[in-house]
Formats: sequence, structure tokens, C-alpha cells
Amino acid sequence: MREDLLHFIWKYKKLQLTDLETTQGERVSLLDFGTHNLLAGPDFFNAKINIDDQVWAGNVEMHLKSSDWYAHHHEEDENYNNVILHVVWEDDGEVFRNDNSSIPTLELRKYIPLQLLQSYQKLFDKNETRFINCEKDIKDVDDFLVKNWLERLYFERLEAKAEFVFDLLKKSNNDWEQVLFTLLLKTFGLKINGASFLSLGSALDFSVFRKQQENVFQMESLLFGMTHLLEDEEVLDENYIQLKKEYAYQKKKYNLNDKSVLKPQFFKLRPPNFPTIRLSQLANLYATHSSLFQKVVTAAGVDEMYMLFGVSASPYWNNHFTFGKESKKNTKKLTPKFIDLLMVNAILPLQFCYAKYQGRDVNESIIHIISKIKKEENTVVRNFKTHGLVVASAQESQALLQLYNEYCTQNKCLQCVIGTSLLR
Repeated sequence: MREDLLHFIWKYKKLQLTDLETTQGERVSLLDFGTHNLLAGPDFFNAKINIDDQVWAGNVEMHLKSSDWYAHHHEEDENYNNVILHVVWEDDGEVFRNDNSSIPTLELRKYIPLQLLQSYQKLFDKNETRFINCEKDIKDVDDFLVKNWLERLYFERLEAKAEFVFDLLKKSNNDWEQVLFTLLLKTFGLKINGASFLSLGSALDFSVFRKQQENVFQMESLLFGMTHLLEDEEVLDENYIQLKKEYAYQKKKYNLNDKSVLKPQFFKLRPPNFPTIRLSQLANLYATHSSLFQKVVTAAGVDEMYMLFGVSASPYWNNHFTFGKESKKNTKKLTPKFIDLLMVNAILPLQFCYAKYQGRDVNESIIHIISKIKKEENTVVRNFKTHGLVVASAQESQALLQLYNEYCTQNKCLQCVIGTSLLR
């Protein structure tokens, strides 16, 4: 038994509504169940309840046991002085407010349909599932309900990403160009080198990087040098040596400090994702677009994004993946799949945050773009597809990641529209 089941029962009125009595024998008539409070304080605000022909207006608090009132120290909290009914699964003792007045208690287990409890137990029966609690029934949930829930979940995930963006904005003293630069670096670093590239974004002031924007070689020297990729004394490659000299000059000129920058990894990466390739592509992106931030925040469609990010690494990298070791010739251009990744994890969150910063609503524009991006392929998305959910775009795949990570794995079924639909 979990407390969120009590909230569900009360919120959706899934209890016997007549012949109710408090544990003290007082007649109870529920006139208004109140509003569910998801923040601190009593569980339901502004309820209206008739107790022994006396109508009370106030709040409702819920616990598994009456004694939890004292375990949570509510008797010391003035926010609970206006509780008019204590709803519990099991009454194991009388409860008093801090003025010593007794609070009427309703023992809920006496008034719950057996079928609801059986459905609840089935939902949480781990012996019956391998992926998520509702895997056997999720395909039967109304498509319209699921679609709307997934749209809400996408924006819930976007809001979570927005917190990171606004944190970058605060650290940069409201410099949106620096935010974009750092956000792109983190995303270009992918999972393995995201932390390294993020530390580079924190250590390298974008104003310094921007001064080199007309010279890709100088930008590369900054990116490679700051990430400690120019410190191998055994590499005799001419391009490497010149980059190293250029970085030494810039480091002294701008008094750069690279000590906090984490060195990126090559291990377990496919060569196209090597940090050398990704940093060169980023340098060329900035060399191609002198006003990148403005173009990014005003881009209104997927095709426009593909045009904007259709850049390649420098010619040196056509036959290299690392310094000094030649490879088969191949232009290292950003692929549509990687640009999709940039849009999902960097560009759309930035557009969303910049609009909020300006007091604008761009939700429809965001949906227009994300719905045109191909769905992500990962274990979570494949499992949902196996159990009957249609995944048509990155909007759905992002929403499913939010659903799985924030609800399914944490057993928050009664805070999930799908879970509550199955119980209702």
C-alpha cells in the first residue's frame, strides 16, 4: 500500500460516497473533495465536508497510518491547523492539532471497492512484468489520451533541459552567445565527452573565441589546446606543430587557463565521433556563420536547421581521425542524424528558453519542428514499441524517455495518465 493510492482514490472519488463515518462515529458527507496539492502542505486544499450536520471548509491530509501525523511533525506546523479531516488507511491513534483540538479521522480501507485494490495490486505485481508495470495493458489505453499525455511529457522534459540552460545563462551573466557556445560544446561531446567539452565551455570565454571567428585554424588551436590535445611531444605532424605554436601564442596573449578542462576520451568511440573531428566541425560551424546565435533562435523548420548545420571538419581531417595518422579519405560532414541530436538536445531547448526570457510562447513552433525530426533509436523506445506504442517522431521518443525515467522506473503510476486511466 502506498500513500499515492489514497490520493488517487480521493481525487477520482473511487470510494463509497454514502454512509461514511469517522472513526469516532460521526456521520460524514463529502461536499467538495478539494484541490490536489503537489507542493508542501496538506494534500488537498479547500475541501468542504459535512460532519454530523456541521459543514466544515478547509484542508484534507492523508497518511497510511494516523500516527504518521506525528512522525511528520504536523502538530508543530501551523500549515496544518486548518485540516478538517484526516484520511488514513489505518487508524492507529487519535490525532490533535497544535491547539489540542481533535481532528476527525476517516479510515479509508472500509470504503474501497475490492476490484480497485485487485487492479492496483496487479499493476504493481513485479512477477508479471519485465519492462514496466503496465506493459500488458498499455496498448489498450485510448490513443488520444496517450498522445496528449506524451505531448505534456515532452514539454516536461523540455522544462528539465531548460533548467540547465538558465543555469548556464546565470553563470555567463546573461550572455546568450556564451550559452549557445557551451550548449553546442556539450552536445558535440555526446555522452562520453560531454563533461569534457562542457568544462571547455566553462573555461573559454566566448568573446575570446569570437575574435578568431574569421580564421578556422586559430579557432581549432584554441579548442584543441584548451582540451589538452596538443600536448603529445612525439607527434611530428606539421599541422599539429603549427596548431601547438598558435595555441601557445593565444594562451599567452589572452592569459588562458586550461587547468580545469577535462581531457576528452577516444576510447569506445567510433572514429567519426572522435573529439578531434567534433571540435573541428564546431570551429567550422562558427567560421561559416558570423551571427550563429541569431540564426539558431530564429530557425523555424527542420530543413533550415539542416542547411545551417551542414558543415564539415577542416580539410586536414579528410584523411585523418587523429593527429599524425592518415586514414582513408572521407569528408567529415555533420550527418542529418547528428543534426537531429543537436536540435533535440541543444537548439530547441535554447529556442524555448530564449522565448521564455523574452516573454514569448513558442510551444507551437517547437512542436512543429520536433514532430518533423526522426525518432531516436534506443532500448527504451524499442521496448515501448514492442508493447504497442506508436513512435512517429523525436517528440514521442523524447516523451517516452521522460515517461520511463521519471514515472515508470520510480513506480509513479498513479501520477501517470496511463496508469490512472487503467485504474479508473
